[in-house]
Amino acid sequence: MSEYNKMELMICVASRFLENGKLVAVGTGAPCAAAMVAQELHAPQLMLFFEAGGFAPLLPTMPISVGDSRTFYKGLMAANMMEVMASGARGFIDYCFLGGAQIDMFGNLNSTVIGDDYNHPKIRLPGSGGANDFASYAWRTLVITPQDKRRFVKKVDFLTTPGYLTGKGARQRAGLPAHCGPYKIITDLAVLGFDEETCRMRLESIHPGVSIEEVREKTGFELLEMFAISETPSPTAEELRVLREKVDPHRYLIGRG
Repeated sequence: MSEYNKMELMICVASRFLENGKLVAVGTGAPCAAAMVAQELHAPQLMLFFEAGGFAPLLPTMPISVGDSRTFYKGLMAANMMEVMASGARGFIDYCFLGGAQIDMFGNLNSTVIGDDYNHPKIRLPGSGGANDFASYAWRTLVITPQDKRRFVKKVDFLTTPGYLTGKGARQRAGLPAHCGPYKIITDLAVLGFDEETCRMRLESIHPGVSIEEVREKTGFELLEMFAISETPSPTAEELRVLREKVDPHRYLIGRG
């Protein structure tokens, strides 16, 4: 039970940041799995919001899309996308999980295009969906992503989703709430946070068996580092049991780790 793969590690670590009684906007995949693990182990009153309108369901099994009927199962409300986004604008959403093809030192995300020509990109990506809305108004944004230089870039090719934009004070100048912003980035190598003074990404803990040099080598910009960098606690036997037996028994996610 003590052995685990990278996907299992990221899901278990991400679940620990979700607090009981809070509201989290999740998509499908690893974010949903992390929220379900948290509900089972330490946050039974954690409420999940889904972009298509599912409010606080009691998920019987992991859904395959944000509009899956399971995202409404025994929920408090079956609403719609407008109501979910309005709840974010009202300040009701504590956490959101996001992803993207690129992330920069200020936590800005790109899920639109790769390349410097929007009309003729190297790669065209799906775009924002609700990511811009969630990152603009949720109190804290979390990201689960593999770490390499293609993803962790000095400046995103296209700003799909705002992090701290260009640094401290930039969100306020852009008209976004000052209290919101990126919180934790959970990768297959480390846990990254953000420095309060500069709003730049910093290394907070490294996963078991990973060196600081490896994290630096797989980041396309200079990471700030906490004075004392800790080792991320490994997934516990109970976390792995819940993830494997209750959350993802068919290994749709963790089988890819």
